[in-house]
Amino acid sequence: MNIYFSGIGGVGLGPLAEIAHDAGHIVHGSDMQESLTTRELQERGIPVSTDQTGDYLMYCHRQQSIDWFVYTAGLPSDHPELLKARELGLHLAKRDELINYIIGEKGLKLIAIAGTHGKTTTTAMMVWVFRQLNIPVSFSIGATTSFAPSGYFDPNSRYFVYECDEFDYNFLHFEPDISIITSLDYDHPDTYPTESDYRAAFERFLTQSKQTVMWLRDTFSGLKTPKSTWLLKDSEVIPLQLAGAHNRANATLIVKAFEYLKLGQQHAVLTALSSFPGTSRRFEKLADNLYSDYGHHPVEIAATLQMAREISDHVVLVYQPHQNVRQHEIRDQYDSCMELAEEIYWLPTYLTREDPRLLILTPQELANNLTNRNTVHYAELNDELWRHIEMARHNGKLVLCMGAGTIDGWLREQLAKAASTTESSDNTNTSTI
Repeated sequence: MNIYFSGIGGVGLGPLAEIAHDAGHIVHGSDMQESLTTRELQERGIPVSTDQTGDYLMYCHRQQSIDWFVYTAGLPSDHPELLKARELGLHLAKRDELINYIIGEKGLKLIAIAGTHGKTTTTAMMVWVFRQLNIPVSFSIGATTSFAPSGYFDPNSRYFVYECDEFDYNFLHFEPDISIITSLDYDHPDTYPTESDYRAAFERFLTQSKQTVMWLRDTFSGLKTPKSTWLLKDSEVIPLQLAGAHNRANATLIVKAFEYLKLGQQHAVLTALSSFPGTSRRFEKLADNLYSDYGHHPVEIAATLQMAREISDHVVLVYQPHQNVRQHEIRDQYDSCMELAEEIYWLPTYLTREDPRLLILTPQELANNLTNRNTVHYAELNDELWRHIEMARHNGKLVLCMGAGTIDGWLREQLAKAASTTESSDNTNTSTI
């Protein structure tokens, strides 16, 4: 099959393009600009263009008829390539439809990792265990890892491990052989206007899964679970040597999934999980006493702070809320979720996919209900904030920076600048000796 990816350099489509290529399909695509991802794809023999006017798409189609045009939910409806694809009568598909096609084409068993929080780390854990047990596996993870790419197809695999996201109803494209539900808290109000809508989507997903393993506590608001659902009690959490109560809980779900699949001896699975190296942007250590985390929901904040406090008694939280429409839904949940932080630096909300009718909530409004709001400083991503971060680190405090917006990139820029300044200073000192 000949597949064209519009936005091929993105974190979602880039790995998928590699999976499709390794599965034997013809792959090419475009993106607005060159990036590390597009360069890596080209090194793999996948043609990539920065021309998104529709001309490159037309050129590829003339060379060999394109079967599928794959694009992201973020592509505007009037995007030139999307318009050209419609004009050509190509099959239009998003990421999950293609993943599902490849799974069916190759006869793979789907292991789906779903839930509100913890999907990425749990997916990476599952892949790590497969690899430690030397069982061939194909997969798609929503982050990079030190031990594997974010997307990979193994021609010898019988299983496909997939981070199955509920945003835009994506997970309803699948009928997994087994699903792991990491947690359930109402989220994505831009897709699900009410908690009832969110619950109904998960209920449907559970009926589409041959088997599900999840926590009894997550059957919130009367969530209906089919007989095939394996409900675990909190007392069944396995005390693994992993930092963070949520990581130990998610690892327990993985143990149960391997038990259901009859893969590996339990002691081998437990040993593999205990050595899990982690993923990018999930409590990722960027430097001494400096960590970055993607979490942006009160439940995630509380869980990550709990993990941080297992490492340090003095934790400073820098928080960038994500999406104003989400803040309107969760503002009342900002109560005790940050109690484990001795200082908080609260940033303006990162705005994306917004409802223009909604008033943008200020940091002061969002933090008003915090039980420890007296510890809050209102800040911006600027030099002053970086000085506070550096001072806290110098004083031996753990600085945890959380958010799904620009905060992670900003942190890495600051560290790069600091390293460059140090290097320049060292060179100057050397030259004067």
